[in-house]
Amino acid sequence: MRKIQLLVALLFMLVSSYAQQEAQYTQFMYNKLTLNPAYAGSAGQPCISCLHRSQWIGFEGAPSSQVVNFHMPAFSKKVGFGASLSHDKIGPTHSYSTALMYAYRIKLKKGILNIGLRTSLRFYQVNWTDLEATHGGDTDIPTTNTSRLLPNFGTGIYYENEKFYAGISTPNILNNDLSHDYLISNSDLGRSRRHLYLMSAYLFKVSGNVKFKPAVLVKYVHNSPVDADLNASFIFMDKLWTGLSYRFGGDAYNGIGESVDLLIQYQISPSIRAGAAYDFTLSKIRNHSSGTVELQLEYCIQPKKEKPVSNPRFF
Repeated sequence: MRKIQLLVALLFMLVSSYAQQEAQYTQFMYNKLTLNPAYAGSAGQPCISCLHRSQWIGFEGAPSSQVVNFHMPAFSKKVGFGASLSHDKIGPTHSYSTALMYAYRIKLKKGILNIGLRTSLRFYQVNWTDLEATHGGDTDIPTTNTSRLLPNFGTGIYYENEKFYAGISTPNILNNDLSHDYLISNSDLGRSRRHLYLMSAYLFKVSGNVKFKPAVLVKYVHNSPVDADLNASFIFMDKLWTGLSYRFGGDAYNGIGESVDLLIQYQISPSIRAGAAYDFTLSKIRNHSSGTVELQLEYCIQPKKEKPVSNPRFF
């Protein structure tokens, strides 16, 4: 019975509204390539990162996401290339995506302006066999799994210097059709929706060993309220990042937001950085789950011909 109720809720969110559909990440400031293709190559060296997110732990059918990103500069750092593999799961639905990114980097007087393009292919599958019907033999519930192959493309702009970055992007421009003829009569209600992201951060020097970095991610989907994540992080001795985030949204009844999040990152070596985040859910889902956990690991390859990086990049 719980599985059927979850399916109804998921289908309602998917086909009856244009709300946030793409995966969200608490550590968005360290996972910018997923949101903005123009970030490709901005680390100044080849970097590979992986991230796992388990949302609403203990809630049956809750979202789960995994992503692996790789990007690098090329041609004297005038361009950047990137690639991404990701998997998202919500209830009986699975989404597997692969994407390629290209960024053209324009050196300005006080920073670098990146213009990026992204092309992707998404395999979207609904495992109807994972569901249990309340009454056996119900012909309205499909007995076989269904899938779709969905191409897409996106674009973005990203500006950066040593103390500031700002970017705007839409990773998936096409509103792909996710509907199934026997379930949804109006395919316009079963479409993925174009998401717009605006991100920015600034680095303040508090003392010789302490820096302060506020960051923001604004998310917009047509016909939905503007959503946002606000983060404030302190950096100690260029090695330890600790931060607190607040995510707007949540349910319409309490109006206090979706979550309050704790973040920590540690620079293990000049090449390796590990991070974790925990979300304290504020919406009514908190009564049925144990919060959200996110883990991340990044490895950057330092070119042998160049001087090793003594301090980590903060963006």
